[in-house]
Amino acid sequence: MEKTARKVRNQDINPCIEESDASQKCLDFHNYDKNMCSAYFQRYKSCRKYWHNIMMQRRRDGVKPDMPTAAERQELLAAIGGKPY
Repeated sequence: MEKTARKVRNQDINPCIEESDASQKCLDFHNYDKNMCSAYFQRYKSCRKYWHNIMMQRRRDGVKPDMPTAAERQELLAAIGGKPY
């Protein structure tokens, strides 16, 4: 697998793999009619925005790594009662 493809599929780097896969499946199912999948796209966009804000806050606070690991993200989501997006 290509380096960038591995990076996109890495759970510790990309927190929105589940939303990305769901939008791709929707496109496949609806023969790439983007109008049918707008809810999936919005959920993916919200996911990216949420985790980007978390990453920027951690960067400002000097926390490393900038993006929480997959295990840390699960703990954060459990603490707030699920996905906020």
